[in-house]
Amino acid sequence: MPILPSLRRRAAERRDADHVGAAAGTPAPVPVAPEPWPRALLVLLGITLAFAVLLGLHQLRDYVAPVFLALNLVLAAVPLQRWLVKVGTPRPLAAVVTGTAIFAFLLGFFTALGWSAAAMVEELSSREYRQRYTELYNQVITFLEGYGLQQDTLTEQLESALDPSRIIGALGGVLSNLGGILGLLTTTVIVIFFLMIDTLSAGRRMALVKDQHPNVAHALVSFGQGVRRYWVVTTVFGLIVALLDVIALVWLGVPLALAWGVLSFLTNYIPNIGFVIGLVPPAVVALLANGPVNALLVVAVYSVLNFVVQSLIQPKFTGDAVGVTPTITFISLVVWAWVLGPVGALLALPATLLVKAILIDADPQARWVNAFLASNPETAQAETTRESFGQET
Repeated sequence: MPILPSLRRRAAERRDADHVGAAAGTPAPVPVAPEPWPRALLVLLGITLAFAVLLGLHQLRDYVAPVFLALNLVLAAVPLQRWLVKVGTPRPLAAVVTGTAIFAFLLGFFTALGWSAAAMVEELSSREYRQRYTELYNQVITFLEGYGLQQDTLTEQLESALDPSRIIGALGGVLSNLGGILGLLTTTVIVIFFLMIDTLSAGRRMALVKDQHPNVAHALVSFGQGVRRYWVVTTVFGLIVALLDVIALVWLGVPLALAWGVLSFLTNYIPNIGFVIGLVPPAVVALLANGPVNALLVVAVYSVLNFVVQSLIQPKFTGDAVGVTPTITFISLVVWAWVLGPVGALLALPATLLVKAILIDADPQARWVNAFLASNPETAQAETTRESFGQET
C-alpha cells in the first residue's frame, strides 16, 4: 500500500533532521510530560463518585445495614473471645460462647425495645391520659387566644400537631413494623454466625495483610480498636445514665420510669440527638401526669446527667481512637441515617471510622486530613510520625 512507504519516508526525514540539528549544536526537542488533570476536576470527580457509592449503599441498605451491624457486634465481642482463649478454652468453643453472648445481647436489646414501646402505647392510650391531654390542649388554645392568635389556620395546625390519636398511632407504628425488625435481626444473626467462623483464622489473615501492606493492616487494626472501644464504652455509660434516669424519674413520680430508662439506654447509641429523643417522651408524660413544674424538673435532671456523664466523663474513657470533631459526628449522623436508614443512626460513627481507615489512615499521603477530622489532631499526627519512623527502621 502507498501509505506505508510514505510513513517510513517521513520518519526517516525526521531522524535525518535530528542528526543534522545535533551536529550543528542544536539540542533535540525534549518530550513534554502531559499536563495533570486540574485539581478542581479531580475534586468534582471524587465527590461524584462518593455520592454514587452512597446512593448505591442506600439502595442496598436492607442488606448492608445488618451486615455492618453484625461486623460491629463481632468486633465489640473480640475481647471476650481472646480472654477465653487465653484461659485455655479451645478456639472453636470460645467462638461459640462469644457468638452466644452476642445473640443474647441482640435478643435482650430488641426485647427491651418492644417492651418499652408496648408499655408507652398502653399507658398513653388510657382514658385518664386522654382527658389530661384534652385539658392541656384547651389551655394552650386559650393561652394563644389571649395573645390574639385566633386564626383558624393556626388552630388547625396546632390541633393536628397535638392530636392524641396521631401520637398514639406513631407509637403503635413501632409495634406494627415487627416484620422489618425481625428481618433485620435474622440477617444479622446469620452474618454473625459466619463471622464467628472467620474469627478462627482472622489472626493469620491479618498477618498476611501486614506482610504485603503494613499501612492497610495498621489502619484496619486501628479501626477495630476504635469501634470496640466505642461500643463497649457507649454501652457501659448508657447503662449508667439509664440507671440514674430511672432513679430520678422514680423520685420525681413520673410514670413508666423503667420504660423511659430503657429508652434512654437505647437512644444513647445515637450521637448528638439521641439525648433529645430520649428526653421528650418522659418530659411530655411528666407534664400530663404531674404538671409543668415536674416536666421542667425532668428536663433539668436529664440535662445535668447527660452533660456530666456523657460530655465530661465518657470522652475520657473513649480516648483518641474514636475521637472525631463534633461537626464530623453530626455530619456522620445525617449522612448514614439517610444511607442506611434508622440503623445508620446507630452505626454512624463506626461507619465514618471505617471510611477514615480505608481512605485516610491506610494512605500515608492522605493522613494530613486527620488535622480536620480528629478531635485531637496533635495525637493523630504523633501516631502517624511514630508509625512512619517504625516502618523506616
